[in-house]
Amino acid sequence: MEEFRKVFENEKIEKIGQNLKYDIIVLKNYGVEVRGPLWDTMLAHYLLEPELRHNMNYMAETYLHYATVKIEDLIGKKGAQQGTMRDVPVEKIKDYAAEDADVTIQLRDYLAPKLEAGGPGLVKLFREVETPLVQVLADIEHAGVRIDPDFLGAYSKELSVLIVDLEKKILDEAGFPFNVASPKQVGEVLFDQLKIPYPGKKMKSGQYSTDEAVLTDLAVQYPICADILAHRGLMKLKSTYVDALPALINPRTGRVHSSFNQALAATGRLSSQNPNLQNIPIRTAEGRKVREAFIPRDADHLLLSADYSQIELRLIAEISGDEAMLDAFQKNLDIHLATAAGVFNVPLDQVTAEQRRAAKTVNFSIIYGAGASNLSNQLGIKRTEAKELIENYFRQYAGLKKYMDDTVEFARNNGYVETLLGRRRYLRDINSRNGMMRSMNERVAINTPIQGTAADLIKVAMVNIREAMRREGFKSNMILQVHDELVFDARKDELERLKTIVKEKMQTALPNLKVPILVEMGTGDNWLEAH
Repeated sequence: MEEFRKVFENEKIEKIGQNLKYDIIVLKNYGVEVRGPLWDTMLAHYLLEPELRHNMNYMAETYLHYATVKIEDLIGKKGAQQGTMRDVPVEKIKDYAAEDADVTIQLRDYLAPKLEAGGPGLVKLFREVETPLVQVLADIEHAGVRIDPDFLGAYSKELSVLIVDLEKKILDEAGFPFNVASPKQVGEVLFDQLKIPYPGKKMKSGQYSTDEAVLTDLAVQYPICADILAHRGLMKLKSTYVDALPALINPRTGRVHSSFNQALAATGRLSSQNPNLQNIPIRTAEGRKVREAFIPRDADHLLLSADYSQIELRLIAEISGDEAMLDAFQKNLDIHLATAAGVFNVPLDQVTAEQRRAAKTVNFSIIYGAGASNLSNQLGIKRTEAKELIENYFRQYAGLKKYMDDTVEFARNNGYVETLLGRRRYLRDINSRNGMMRSMNERVAINTPIQGTAADLIKVAMVNIREAMRREGFKSNMILQVHDELVFDARKDELERLKTIVKEKMQTALPNLKVPILVEMGTGDNWLEAH
């Protein structure tokens, strides 16, 4: 390691690699700070072909027509019996390692001209957003987050009681015993024995589907369906997070180090795994309580949470240029209240809570291309009412309707859509003869520029915040990114200075916007308190 330290830490030497974040973290564990320009083949391919796989073996076969030595050939197939590289003689490893480096440089030489051909927007996105983000994510993963295992142990017992109580309630509603955890039995009980009308086609196996969509559809009318959904939610929460998180605490650091995927979601959003922090449910009180287990690293720190407020709606207003929506945000009105006033044709001060809730649902559903059927299910209203609601909505926000039509038209003619920063998503089935494929691609076309721009925005903010924190010698750490939120392990003596930097960098990540960008901040002794 010492022999190579001078190369790794030299700012003038470019480092070319496939998934460089991994190497940077491994070297960090040995006290080596990788410096200098980076060129990551995985990220270049991700920007060029967001929908495809980005692993080296796939790219080598596809573009270089070369089959690489698979790691399984050296250490065995995945599973309990798989060995590690420590078990393999150096003589065998050397060719595998040399091939890795050789193939990576060949891929760089293949991908670089393609990236340049993608235009200045794509090159800028690669150089100024995705590449510097590698170091940000390496820092986040290396820092990790402290988890309170005692809290989770107690909460697991609490959930067990809730699950048993809910199970009793479901069996009482059914009137006879069955296995609530078996989808097959649930289907037979609901549709054969309780004679609830089945809202779809049976699966190929002849079994009823009792997935979330089916049960949600029926939950409004049939309380047993709502209770089965709740039961599943608690079971999943307990197994996926409450019981699993303590096992993920690294014995060396005492913290959990989630892995952030930079090249997975085609929209540009980050995702995480081991644990997946993006999916901790926050709509339910039980789900939110999991956040209480995330705590500061010691008594000298607090957790600081910074969250973009209604960012996708603000970006819709920006991208579509809709005057009514822009006006509402510029006047700092409650956007759901303003929408309700327009849709239901009532003064702002006379909007009911029910009308605001309906308007909020429409605001968020429209981005995802929801139609009248979907909306009627969500709001529990007739399809004709939902259709009228959508018509009134587009009457109020005519600029938004025009954006949606123009975007689909652009996608049909060009085969892709892009974000404000030039991130492209290709839509190969936008002109498909298959109506279902076509309409799915149309929804993606409408949503991608919005969701993708939100992803770009927080990535730019993360890069700028890290730069400012390093420049000013902060000891605090950025430790989590979840959707539109950043979480920091903030040293108490740095808190006020840090808050100023975080807010400023998040609000100015994309300059010259017509719509104001709002950031909400909170601090606390756990993540729930801070959020």
